[in-house]
Amino acid sequence: MRTASASRRYGVSPDAPDAPDALSSGRRRLAGVAAMLGSGLSNQTGAAVGALAFPVLGPVGVVAVRQYVAAAVLLPLARPRLREFTWRQWWPVLLLAVVFGTMNLSLYSAVDRIGLGLAVTLEFLGPLTIALAAVRRRLDACCAVLAAAGVVVLMRPRPSADYLGMGLGLLAAACWASYILLNRTIGTRLPGAQGAAAAAGVSAVLFLPVGLLVVAHRPPGAAAVGCAVAAGVLSSAVPYLADLLTLRHVPAQTFGLFMSVNPVLAALVGWLVLGEALGGWEYAGIGAVVTANAVSMVWRRG
Repeated sequence: MRTASASRRYGVSPDAPDAPDALSSGRRRLAGVAAMLGSGLSNQTGAAVGALAFPVLGPVGVVAVRQYVAAAVLLPLARPRLREFTWRQWWPVLLLAVVFGTMNLSLYSAVDRIGLGLAVTLEFLGPLTIALAAVRRRLDACCAVLAAAGVVVLMRPRPSADYLGMGLGLLAAACWASYILLNRTIGTRLPGAQGAAAAAGVSAVLFLPVGLLVVAHRPPGAAAVGCAVAAGVLSSAVPYLADLLTLRHVPAQTFGLFMSVNPVLAALVGWLVLGEALGGWEYAGIGAVVTANAVSMVWRRG
């Protein structure tokens, strides 16, 4: 079937039945792009709103609430049949639960120390590493060098450098890479989102004592709890549902390419919501990491 774009390319008018199909496809793509943008903004806004509760709950308290919200959203949607899981299915789920919690805790702790933009950029090295390792070409090596240069710029020695915060960002990156690999394994052993939902539930149980300790040590006010819950909704529930919609209408490569703007969105949201100002060197480092991923995705798509 000839598409409208192909017909225009060769100077031929599209057939009547094809034009509505092309228009419908274009609208679905537009809806997918809008969903991707909304998902990214929601995710980064959630992290920024959660940071507002750090003075009361601390990063660990905010992450605990986020895990509860993620479980509350995923478990009813996926309805995992936990009693039917075999050990071969359970062990990657349990590992994913630990990785999920560690990833969020290390990221939020990094945000608390070095700011949202830099923390998300360092965390983004996780999926970028997975993407570059998947295809061994000369251009991928160049992208790896460019990303490494960006990291060097971000972590360059200076009096105000917080290396613990940067280390936490890199730990979040390692966890995100592990998260991707474990999800691939779980996807071959469990149908749908049952594995992710089960992991979210286990992670919420693991963080339950943490939440109780935080409340017992310093009972939070309604504002702090509201910020933490909003962070869970904006960073877990909304992106999950938006990504489900996106992947139905947008190719996986396009989705991965758009993901590369998340560090930019994080820097923008950090500036608008948290008043975090970045210098020229920081923007250069973020730009290098984003460019490395974008070029890699475009090359792989082509």
